[in-house]
Amino acid sequence: MADLRVRIGALELKNPVISASGTFGYGLEFADMMDIKKMGAFCTKGLSLKPRAGNQMPRICETPCGMINSIGLENVGIDAFEAEKLPKIRQTGATVIANFFGDTEADYVEAARRLAAMEGVHALEMNVSCPNVDKGGIEFGGDPAFLEKLTGAVKKVCDKKPLIVKLSPNVADIRPFALAVENGGGDAISAINTLKGMGIDVKTRRPKIKRVFGGLSGPAIKPVALKMVYECVKTVKIPVIGIGGIASLDDALEFLIAGASAVQVGTMNFVEPAICQRLAEELNAYCDRENIARVTDLIGTLQTD
Repeated sequence: MADLRVRIGALELKNPVISASGTFGYGLEFADMMDIKKMGAFCTKGLSLKPRAGNQMPRICETPCGMINSIGLENVGIDAFEAEKLPKIRQTGATVIANFFGDTEADYVEAARRLAAMEGVHALEMNVSCPNVDKGGIEFGGDPAFLEKLTGAVKKVCDKKPLIVKLSPNVADIRPFALAVENGGGDAISAINTLKGMGIDVKTRRPKIKRVFGGLSGPAIKPVALKMVYECVKTVKIPVIGIGGIASLDDALEFLIAGASAVQVGTMNFVEPAICQRLAEELNAYCDRENIARVTDLIGTLQTD
């Protein structure tokens, strides 16, 4: 049996397969369909200081090779997460990465401080794709200088728990943003979030999403994600977690060979709820078959000559 352990900052994962935020609820929704402690970790829905109802319906539509969503970061809020969700999550034995966001820098810092103090939360993932109220709606992750400042402020309250920063692909060049996270003291990068997209119902001639635009995810974005993950890996020394259209073991292997220390599976959780467990098992079998003793021996082995 191969050694599948990887490290994300101070956190050791039993294997590099993680479910992505927004596609796995609070983990409990999947506990009857798979053994959630057998995946490396799962990311919670994005959490905010106060509960959010999310956007009006319709807010999800399918495309030929993915989906578009505009959920609007619906969540129960950090108080209800701590009181109602986390005690049940702890009973599963799963490794938990709490995804969080805010409307202001102060919101981000306070949310991180609260989550970092919770037993059963093993790492934090900061979503910086939200509009910045203080800066007139500019995304927090759309300005490298501000992203570095925000990362530094949040990292100060994370105690010893790793801070992962999830980057948006909706920028001209992702490398300055990866560098901003590293310079700000972030422990890891996860990339990428969804790409902006839209769909139109040709019968009604109306947008398929109430808010017109949404985030495109699924197999359609994998080549874009793979390129951006590779660029991040070549830019920073901290671990990079690859996200984007992973639907098979080969997809996951591509990200690992490109240099990702772990991968997150998103849209495919809706198609096959136990896919993360299956991919971890298939990765183990692959390593045995290829005589790879440690999965870390596979990471970053891309040959470009």
